[in-house]
Amino acid sequence: MAESGAEVRIGVDIGGTFTDIVLERGPERITAKVLTTPDAPEEGVRQGLAQAMVSCGAVPHEVALVIHGTTLATNAMIERKGARTALITTEGFRDSIEMGTESRFEQYDIDMEKPVPLVPRQWRSPIPERLNASGDPILPLDEAAVEATAARLAADGIESAAIGLLHSYVNPAHERRVRDILREALPDLAITLSSEVAPEMREYERFSTACANAYVQPVMARYLRNLEDGLREAGFTCPLFVMLSGGGVADIGTAIRFPIRLVESGPVGGAVFASHVARQCGLDRVLSFDMGGTTAKICLIDDAQPQTTRAFEVARAHRFLKGSGLPLRIPVIEMVEIGAGGGSIAVVDRLGRIAVGPESAGAQPGPACYGQGGTEPTVTDADLAMGRIDPAEFSGGRIVLDGQAASDALSSAIGTPLSLEPQMAALGVSEMVGENMAGAARVHAIEIGATLGERTMIAFGGAAPLHAARLAEKLDMDRILIPSAAAVGSAVGFLRAPVAYEVVRSAYQVVSAFNPELTNRVLEEMRDEAAAIVARGEPGAPTREHRSAYMRYLGQGHEVVVPLPNRTWAREDTAIIREAFETAYEALYGRIIPNLDLEIVSWSVGVSAVPEAVAFIDPSPEAAAPPERGVRPVLDPGSGRVVEATLYRRADFTPGARVDGPALIVETDTTTVVSTAFAASVDALGAIVLERRPPQGEDA
Repeated sequence: MAESGAEVRIGVDIGGTFTDIVLERGPERITAKVLTTPDAPEEGVRQGLAQAMVSCGAVPHEVALVIHGTTLATNAMIERKGARTALITTEGFRDSIEMGTESRFEQYDIDMEKPVPLVPRQWRSPIPERLNASGDPILPLDEAAVEATAARLAADGIESAAIGLLHSYVNPAHERRVRDILREALPDLAITLSSEVAPEMREYERFSTACANAYVQPVMARYLRNLEDGLREAGFTCPLFVMLSGGGVADIGTAIRFPIRLVESGPVGGAVFASHVARQCGLDRVLSFDMGGTTAKICLIDDAQPQTTRAFEVARAHRFLKGSGLPLRIPVIEMVEIGAGGGSIAVVDRLGRIAVGPESAGAQPGPACYGQGGTEPTVTDADLAMGRIDPAEFSGGRIVLDGQAASDALSSAIGTPLSLEPQMAALGVSEMVGENMAGAARVHAIEIGATLGERTMIAFGGAAPLHAARLAEKLDMDRILIPSAAAVGSAVGFLRAPVAYEVVRSAYQVVSAFNPELTNRVLEEMRDEAAAIVARGEPGAPTREHRSAYMRYLGQGHEVVVPLPNRTWAREDTAIIREAFETAYEALYGRIIPNLDLEIVSWSVGVSAVPEAVAFIDPSPEAAAPPERGVRPVLDPGSGRVVEATLYRRADFTPGARVDGPALIVETDTTTVVSTAFAASVDALGAIVLERRPPQGEDA
């Protein structure tokens, strides 16, 4: 995002365990990490802002902008704490959001339970009306039925309504008329149109997205307005932006209108952060590894661009099982998320195996070692018992850890049932977490046709530097990069994201009957819609546009994303479209199907402010190793033995300095574990670079 006159810029990331604050003023960067306050998230923000502002010596009127990422929308759906919501839909389709696609995410589980719809059946109102697939009216809208529905909504105390009518993505006239009637009768009702939030074919996914947006809209509107008002009362006069799931940021008005686009906004900041680091270092193949207090997120980044998708699930009945959640059709950076954070709870399951997550101790009570009443062992407890963490310097000494409490929790829940000493129980927990993350990364790579071995891992989040080396060993990766401010990487990513917005719309065509006039009109309308939202966030900024199409072979059921050039299309341009599709299809599936017609299901247009240029860094010359700060016994998971790890402070490293593992590189908010398999150095940007050492007996 371009500078806007004032010198201070702030990123705020509210996580499940910690709230991270990053304050930048020119080259100066101040960070703060405080425990999240779940009952009042803005209180944690206030505490973190106060710490960062005092450290920087800044005052509120110097702040140019605040960018915020939150999981509040996701949590509201998972915890079912959204608004009392109704669905107005075409007669005969009242149960579409409950029937879904009739697929089973667990084929042979007779007790399988699908997620309960956000809108219960008694608040789903069918309305006589019908459009055909071309958007032509078959049955006119029954306005009297809409008026009767409005009266029922008022009587039931409905706060928000989703309007999802059949084929409205082609012709939204009926949906808009229903909205107008409801707004006249119920002026305080929040209203979501499926033709605006997800104008694409497939009514189940479209209706589900509209219901989810309506469900969280009042909650998010109150939260965002309260946060904005709180900043104003504290003296901040700058604009407040919000991180979107697709990797851009938008103004508060857009966030309140489409809050469903805020799901995963915190983790997405991490992917943007890793992409920025990849550009700085000239890395074209990257695995982004973000491990915080509650979850771990893995994302593949090619040519400094994270993988993206339009299909996302939330509120899964089985948290990490694809197909078990409520589908959303929104632009989102594609990543795999698993319950493997520092606060993830370890247990022994019914088969006598160590299992970790997805349940988390969160910020309250937190891991047993926090001394806040937690008694169940977590990953952080295991890291402490293995010697990876200095209990007196955790979180810069703001939280003094209780090693005995960690050992007691590990013994009680893991060690005693499995006849293991506390340290070996900790090793079991750590190894299980590593295998969970490695397995998730392998599956994700296979699903999108990628490989991992030649990639560089960019590790960030408070817990990632502790586990990155072991994860790289499991994935046969030879290089790890731990950027500066790694512990608050997502919040830094917010400050690197441009103001951007993506519009997706269904405009079905068969390529053999390509209609360039329709295509050009639709793309221009989409560009104008996206550009208007970007202009509200950053008026006058230069922008860039990217276009793509969701295509498939005729008769197939799923599409692939096909990047397309920005141009005015003509009838003879179908060869360009076919070539682009075949390139994308072959990259994903390894082959093409000759002489088969193509379908264009949807179009995508994204507009973003042009980000600041990123300068590449030159390799640093060799420098003297930093002073040793002592040694600490650490349990090495590779050998299962205790080794003496040399202690270093990150601030003591100069660019080009190199040390061999085993070592621990300590900083305020995290510690980097350098295993015996790696050596560590620091580059010109202050990033720690771990590179695999040759096996003993081989030449370097």
